[in-house]
Amino acid sequence: MARDGRERRTERVRPGGSAAALSEAYDTALLDLDGVVYFAGGAAIPYAVEALGAARDRGMRLAYVTNNALRTPDAVAAHLTELGVPAEPGDVVTSAQAVARLVAEDVPAGSRVLVVGGEGLRVALRERGLVPVESADDEPVAVVQGYGGPDMAWGRFAEAAYAIGRGVPWYASNTDLTIPGARGIGPGNGAAVEVVRIATGGRVEPKVAGKPQPPMHRETVLRTGARRPLVVGDRLDTDIEGAFHGGVDSLLVLTGVTDAATLLAAVPEHRPTYVAADLRGLLGGQPEVVAEADGGFRCGGWRASAGGDALVLEGAEGEGGGDSDVLDGLRALCGAAWTSAGSGACGLDAGKALARLGL
Repeated sequence: MARDGRERRTERVRPGGSAAALSEAYDTALLDLDGVVYFAGGAAIPYAVEALGAARDRGMRLAYVTNNALRTPDAVAAHLTELGVPAEPGDVVTSAQAVARLVAEDVPAGSRVLVVGGEGLRVALRERGLVPVESADDEPVAVVQGYGGPDMAWGRFAEAAYAIGRGVPWYASNTDLTIPGARGIGPGNGAAVEVVRIATGGRVEPKVAGKPQPPMHRETVLRTGARRPLVVGDRLDTDIEGAFHGGVDSLLVLTGVTDAATLLAAVPEHRPTYVAADLRGLLGGQPEVVAEADGGFRCGGWRASAGGDALVLEGAEGEGGGDSDVLDGLRALCGAAWTSAGSGACGLDAGKALARLGL
């Protein structure tokens, strides 16, 4: 199933197809959490609990992969279990674990590491035999920065800047600029990283572990033992790009931040293998998107093409109904948009075509 990045870059001009249910074609689902399994406020997304239970019953392993370094795997597993998705701490992989391994590979065991973040980061560092410290004066050999929650004291950034200014290597769990919450979108660890970068004069860049960087994918595969993994996410610039760099297939679900228009405008590294409305997409196959001789693309009862300065969608009037038919139209549009864009982003107007789909 997996292909290297160069092959994916040339091949991903339309979504892929699968005659088998994805839960049977892949041995492990590497699932993002926010926008995929649950909403920012913590409540389960519709159909998620039932779909994950059915996929697990069919023999698919479920692993939960998050860039949020604040919560420990124990806390994440407890939340999932409370929602009705039984999970063990070993089923959870965090960017804190990925960055802790990255640091442990660079410094001696037992080294002191200045932590700018929350408990999830401290637990991950101790797991790797490292000693979390709180001050730049504690002689740390590395600085590790991860999301510490909305109440993290400003002085923590100062400690990081002092240590980095003294030449201590800098690591970051992830660089997501924003993080969703129950009240809206707030600043994420990437915003905090920018604060430290500015304070240090922009002379140093951190080593980053989280999605879409390769260390996160490596950590996930090492912990799960996945041989045929499928990355499942809602964000093109973390989940899908991470799968691209890891050379594995991906499923985009439209329950989170990515909408249909953004998907059509995706650059090659942001183009998923498959597209589904929600996690029920794991339980079925994916229809083929067929390229036609005249440059059009057909999927189900829909046909899409690039015409002038706009994408054109035809067919399916009065045919069937439901999400699957709508998604077939979107898949056909992806073929037309991505082919016309080549190695860039599609600039064709998709408004009328998406309006026909109600998207």
